[in-house]
Amino acid sequence: MDYLGIDLSCAIGTLRNGEFPAKDCLLPLISKLLGYFLVAASMTVKLPQIMKIVDNKSVKGLSVVAFELEVVGYTIALAYCLNKKLPFSAFGELAFLLIQALILVACIYYFSQPLSVTTWVKAILYFALAPTVFAGKIDPLLFEALYASKHLIFLSARIPQIWKNFRNKSTGQLSFLTCLMNFGGTMARVFTSIQEKAPLSMLMGIFLAIFTNGIIMSQMLLYKSKGKEDKQVKGIKIS
Repeated sequence: MDYLGIDLSCAIGTLRNGEFPAKDCLLPLISKLLGYFLVAASMTVKLPQIMKIVDNKSVKGLSVVAFELEVVGYTIALAYCLNKKLPFSAFGELAFLLIQALILVACIYYFSQPLSVTTWVKAILYFALAPTVFAGKIDPLLFEALYASKHLIFLSARIPQIWKNFRNKSTGQLSFLTCLMNFGGTMARVFTSIQEKAPLSMLMGIFLAIFTNGIIMSQMLLYKSKGKEDKQVKGIKIS
């Protein structure tokens, strides 16, 4: 009994015998279900951030470079997983994250007009090269090197935003819900990746994402509470 790559026969057979499924039977099942849950949840991860920008008509406090690098990182990661023919439950969220990341960058560009020539050149280069990467029409060694560089790309994507938050002592228009879902999703992906026997390089990238997303989450909590304290102090002075 197999649905979407999920083998239910082991668990159902054991339960019919009045027994609780063994670890070797239960863990792969949980991994698959969790993987598909992450894929489903990823469809809305960046929507709070997109809506916050559109509603406020502002990109204050956001690092444009950070979001541009995210697009590049998601593109490389998705293309690599597709060409390695990994189970969809192990990487499916990358497709939805990439689509949302592209929409997010488009929103940032829209509310950052006029755009520089450099910005237009970067956009044209991306859409010119992305199809070649997705088709896997590049040297295998270069592909591996690109995937290995993905970790540096995602790290580089987070550092400008982390630094901007630190310098401004504020997270600006960053969406707390989006950051929370990013952090929770990477935590859950550790379990599914181990169960799916994902490459070590993939696991390293996930741990790096947990670290950087954790810093941003900490900043959001820190600067949010600090903002409340400042308002209370101002209120006391006025009264």
